[in-house]
Amino acid sequence: MKQFTSKELRKIWKDFYIERGHVDVGAVSLVSDGSTGVMFNVAGMQPLMPYLLGEKHPLGTRLCNVQGCVRTNDIDSVGDKSHVTFFEMMGSWSLGDYFKEDRCKWSYELLTGVFGFDSDHLAATVFAGDENAPRDEEGAKYRIASGFKKENIYYLPAEDNWGGLEYGLCGPDSEMFYIADVDDCGPDCGPGCSCGKYTELGNDVFMQYEKHKDGHLTPLAQKNVDTGWGLERILAFLNGTKDVYKTDLFTSAISYIEKKSGFEYDKDEKLTRSMRILADHMRTSVMLIGDKAKLTPSNVGAGYVLRRLIRRAVRHGRTLGMNKDALLGLAKIYIDDVYDDSYPLLKENRDFIIAELDKEIRRFESTLENGMKEFKKILGEKKSAGVSVIDGDSAFRLYDTFGFPIELTIEMASEEGLTVDEAAFDKAMEAAKQMARDNQNFSAKLNADTDVFADLGDDVVSEFTGYGKLDDTGVVKALASGDSMKDSLTEGTEGIIVTDKTPFYATMGGQCNDTGVIESAGGRFEVTDVVKLPGGRIGHIGKVVSGKIAAGDKAELKVASHRRMSICMNHSATHLLQKALQNVLGSDVHQAGSYQDADRTRFDFSFDRAVTAEELNKIEQTVNDKIAEDIDVITNVMTIEEAKKTGAMALFGEKYGDTVRVVEMGGFSKELCGGTHVAHTGQIRCFKILSENGVAAGVRRIEAITGDNVLKHYASIEDRLNEAAALVKATPAALTDKIAGLLKELKTLQSENESLKSKAAKEALGDVTDNVTEIDGLKLIATKVSGVDMNGLRELGDSLKEKIGEGVIVLASDAGDKVNLMVTATDKAVAAGVAAGNMIKELAPLIGGGGGGRPNMAQAGGKNPSGIDACISKAKEVFTSMLNK
Repeated sequence: MKQFTSKELRKIWKDFYIERGHVDVGAVSLVSDGSTGVMFNVAGMQPLMPYLLGEKHPLGTRLCNVQGCVRTNDIDSVGDKSHVTFFEMMGSWSLGDYFKEDRCKWSYELLTGVFGFDSDHLAATVFAGDENAPRDEEGAKYRIASGFKKENIYYLPAEDNWGGLEYGLCGPDSEMFYIADVDDCGPDCGPGCSCGKYTELGNDVFMQYEKHKDGHLTPLAQKNVDTGWGLERILAFLNGTKDVYKTDLFTSAISYIEKKSGFEYDKDEKLTRSMRILADHMRTSVMLIGDKAKLTPSNVGAGYVLRRLIRRAVRHGRTLGMNKDALLGLAKIYIDDVYDDSYPLLKENRDFIIAELDKEIRRFESTLENGMKEFKKILGEKKSAGVSVIDGDSAFRLYDTFGFPIELTIEMASEEGLTVDEAAFDKAMEAAKQMARDNQNFSAKLNADTDVFADLGDDVVSEFTGYGKLDDTGVVKALASGDSMKDSLTEGTEGIIVTDKTPFYATMGGQCNDTGVIESAGGRFEVTDVVKLPGGRIGHIGKVVSGKIAAGDKAELKVASHRRMSICMNHSATHLLQKALQNVLGSDVHQAGSYQDADRTRFDFSFDRAVTAEELNKIEQTVNDKIAEDIDVITNVMTIEEAKKTGAMALFGEKYGDTVRVVEMGGFSKELCGGTHVAHTGQIRCFKILSENGVAAGVRRIEAITGDNVLKHYASIEDRLNEAAALVKATPAALTDKIAGLLKELKTLQSENESLKSKAAKEALGDVTDNVTEIDGLKLIATKVSGVDMNGLRELGDSLKEKIGEGVIVLASDAGDKVNLMVTATDKAVAAGVAAGNMIKELAPLIGGGGGGRPNMAQAGGKNPSGIDACISKAKEVFTSMLNK
């Protein structure tokens, strides 16, 4: 058995298969594109599903790669010797090319010729057969023919040796094991036994069947092979350890953690677990942020998983005494050392990775201290009460106020022997969401909470015809009012109507609904909202304004055309805006949310700073330039794969159907979009950005308007300009000069006013030199003055300091029912022990207030003017005590 580094192992794997006619297809993003229904790519075969199902791969029928994967379903096990959240799968595939004979031969060659195993220590398992599929004698035959000893072939049931999805591709698999030189644990000892004698090395899945929903299997015309070996596991084994954290994937990281924490790996079980969790989670976070998708922490989807990983790493880093800078140093080890050659994107995105980690760690550290105090308080209360469960409201408070993911609370509770009421937490979470939904209208509540049409047949669906027309004829298929279906709706009744065809666009994809009317021979229904309902139906929300609408009626459906056009203008302008943002701010900018109605467009995008005025001007000008070019807006319907090949922008992680609409505006913008748009950009007429601001960490928002709304906006500004000009008796053209003159005049008057106030304050103070107390060459003046603000007190203090030379000035002034108090000390007084800040802390309570400041100047405010005399009297006592210390 030979030893390898991780870099050598990756290269050896790919070289082995390339020599046998395979093509290295490279790795895809860690974040799934949504086509397989999972958040992350969790297996090497996952991105190849279309080709395993029969689609022709452009690179041929023999493929290989090393694919990074993320799996967090067993995150609670991370901390032992073997579990990790990021791992690499070394894979090879035959897409209807070679099958069991070549596959078994090459696996044996790899094990013996490359990795140096001898046949005496190799075992293989094959499928034992059941009522659905026969025993895999062919697999056993080719394993033996390749070099495996017959006595080391084991037949295991489907739960151990059957691979595939719940439905679709599947088949027998055959796993390979290393046999250790130890005694059997019993008569049933064999591969799959937990005694440690057998260690799994790799797996070959022979996909030769299709499983149907009724459970029966049919043979496939294209038989495939899916081979997968876990890089971390085989690397550890080849290097003589069962601890993946002792391989070169982690050794430099663990060594760094030891140095920064002062703790030694493998000496203390709890601390070693924290070291492993920190090393793993920081590695996975680096990989996700530096990935093609450039994932960032958030509260939803894959971003939430990333946030959870980072925050869990911070907590375990805290256990080890490691601060933010130490954690960022750990991240740099993975970027600059461990994966410098294997994952070049990490170096390319280095600054982005570190910046995102820095922001998220800062964000969590700002609440972690208080959150831990709250957790310990909850913990103490539960233990004192003899309760072993943390209630859902407490867990939700940790989540909502202190940013503790529920999984983190569960983990910390478990460490203290407690559990968390997860069902009650979910209930509290839903209650919070419900509060946000309380102001929703009827249509939103109907869509979110119930489906009154659930009993309709599957054939009752709505065809949307609104891409090409604004009026259409349809048949009323169902009606409802309140929470029940009706045969008809009469005048004055609010309700919802479902038709077989409709040109009305339902709110979705960020675009708001259409409005308009539905008219039958017997009545008229005003549509105020449109929602997408379960079962492929579209619901028209509104009110019967005359007559009666009944099921079965033939009806004319008419969309309010002017409103639809305004929405289309805003939606198409949003596409231009997104591309303009990328052109001006960089290609890393991606959509984080959007909304378009008839009044404006709102676009949220990923960006970590405020957009400058100059950048906003460039963005706005770019959009207006494209509007002026009057570009044709072309929509094509195609498969998702065809759309991706065209380079169309899509929301990362969004799940799309088999066919999608691609909206293209010349060579400038191309996006997947199901909304409605103008026919050519000239119809937008003009575009104006109203505001740009931050709405969440790393997310900015632009609000903008188009068309008539821009003209109304400028008309409103002009009206206000005229009003302002009239107020100062100037024309709009001369308004700037007029305001400049008024400001100059105001400044002169303010200066004169301050001079008068200063003079009045000095006169009110009078001659206080007779009230001087002197101790050891330092003088104290403590006196009161009426009607002087804090600025005036400071000026008086400075003036008095010049008169007394060295010492302390204490001045108090009543201003109605409030008190201003100021203490100032010269440098010599401070050197002698007087501290103005400490002095004011002792005096302020007497005037019913508080304050503070520096040793040479402090101030306070109070609400008890009757305490001024006592405050002035005590000043001498405090002054004397400070000098005598």
